[in-house]
Amino acid sequence: MEGVYRFLLTPRWWGINVFVVLAIPFCIFMGSWQLGRFEDRVQDHETASTQQESAAREAARPLTELLPVDKATVGRQTTVTGRYDDQLLVPERKLDDREGFYVLTLLRTDGGEALPVVRGWLPGEPDPARAPAPPTGEVTVTGALQAAESPGAGGVSGRSGWPDGQTGAISAATLLNLVPYDVYDAWVTLNEGDSGMRAVPVSAPQNTGLDLKAFQNLGYTAEWFAFVGFVIFMWFRLLRREVELARDAELGLVAEDGKDGEDTEDEDAGRARAGLVS
Repeated sequence: MEGVYRFLLTPRWWGINVFVVLAIPFCIFMGSWQLGRFEDRVQDHETASTQQESAAREAARPLTELLPVDKATVGRQTTVTGRYDDQLLVPERKLDDREGFYVLTLLRTDGGEALPVVRGWLPGEPDPARAPAPPTGEVTVTGALQAAESPGAGGVSGRSGWPDGQTGAISAATLLNLVPYDVYDAWVTLNEGDSGMRAVPVSAPQNTGLDLKAFQNLGYTAEWFAFVGFVIFMWFRLLRREVELARDAELGLVAEDGKDGEDTEDEDAGRARAGLVS
């Protein structure tokens, strides 16, 4: 029986065995890493949900105490005083599966910078005539602090070339091209919609939800562990094939060059007939 397994000492099988020994732990490591990424996203989602619930019960704090916006401050209640200035519409925003638009007004603070304030949501196509005018004079607003949006992420449209008076994303990088003053790289959604508009719900920070990326991590986890099984299956299949060939060779059913005895005899007979004819 020992002679049957002598092929395991050949260079070819040394290469196969080294590959298997290295591939299995590597696949297990990658699968575990992807699973850890998925678990981290689940934890972030639970933390963000808990944070939003607690933030809604907290007293509003001045904006300067909550900047810059991060995972710890997003969704926190803030209060800001200033005067409303330019007003823009943010199209292609859904609420309760209905298409509509945000009414975004820039609140000029005493420091000179403006804070984007989403005063509410309206259904249908963006129409400046339907957007209520902002209050005049000095106002104090209270709402949930939100992180700057990135075009093409988190449901934000990635298209460009919006009509005058519209913007696709709420961020300083986008708004600085539309207004002649500095803008905070954050925004606020009012707790209660202004002038009969519906209030825009607080959104979780990007990459903290059970989104497509999270389930991609879970899918990659399954792929890496499936590859471990595939490697083991192919190794045993190759081993079984080599053992069967070695046993056949010992019984004389397979010639040294891998051809069975009957094929070899037929070739010898063919060469003999060729010699007679010549």
